[in-house]
Amino acid sequence: MSDNRTLLTDMAAGLFADLAGKPFDVAWPQVAEAGFASLLVPEDAGGFGGDWGDVLAVLRLAGLNALAAPLAEPVIAHYLLAKAEIAAPEGLISIAAPGARVPYGRHAAAVVHVEGGTLSLYQAESLAFDEGLSPAGEPWDAISFTGAAAATAACDVDLLALGAFARVAQASGALEAAFTLAIDHVNTRVQFGRALAKFQAVQQAMAEFSEEAAAVDASAAACAAALDYGHASFEIAAAKLRMGIAVDRAVPIAHRMHGAIGFTIEYALNHLTRRLMGWRSEFGGDAFWAERLGKRVAGLGGHGLWREMAARTDRLVG
Repeated sequence: MSDNRTLLTDMAAGLFADLAGKPFDVAWPQVAEAGFASLLVPEDAGGFGGDWGDVLAVLRLAGLNALAAPLAEPVIAHYLLAKAEIAAPEGLISIAAPGARVPYGRHAAAVVHVEGGTLSLYQAESLAFDEGLSPAGEPWDAISFTGAAAATAACDVDLLALGAFARVAQASGALEAAFTLAIDHVNTRVQFGRALAKFQAVQQAMAEFSEEAAAVDASAAACAAALDYGHASFEIAAAKLRMGIAVDRAVPIAHRMHGAIGFTIEYALNHLTRRLMGWRSEFGGDAFWAERLGKRVAGLGGHGLWREMAARTDRLVG
């Protein structure tokens, strides 16, 4: 880990811990002031000059603390605008992938949209939103473009894939936090004269939970490394699908370990698990990524798949 990343994560960890449980109108101004949006913007353009590993580290901490503010969206938006050499407007900039709702759209000063090889920057006055909520109760709005784009540029980036990576990164942190809550609960909750953690069935369930969390961690790390290399479509498709499997398995375990308390709004667990269930369908659900990955694998064939996986692993560790 670089010195810059150490400083970055130390700052993010402290800020996000302070903002845990705080609403959007409290959290967002402090996140914006910290300047995370410029994480991927080159230093010579006034940014942090970080890489996708830095983004993963910060998004993971956001998921760990159930941060109620957009973070991935402005990071990706500013990255794309910098690549296109388009000046970023002031305020929150969110992203609009084709067919996807816009996280925190109603609060955005502008939105970056990528479709058909073209990046378009729309100011708020050229947008309309059909307001909705994610399972976590956060703004998740359908978008309509009612006016002309303020700027356009050629762009070959798969915005849906970048959004999917962001959700995998956040999920890796949220799963760790949910696992920690469950571990603490089963070690302190006494039933039939002994701690829940002493029961074999509980131990087996928690072991499965840890496996699912570790799988998402590994998937997120592989995506970040592949993005830094320059080609991550395969890794992101596999990771988003694997994240969906992990949520399907781990969230019920977390709630079973807690019993009724895990569902109470005052308790921290539901703030993690509701986000996880929402992220599973954001930027493409299980069926979407399974189809995309399946077509890619079928096209490679048996021997081709092995060669592709070996080549991708070699380039990342070489």
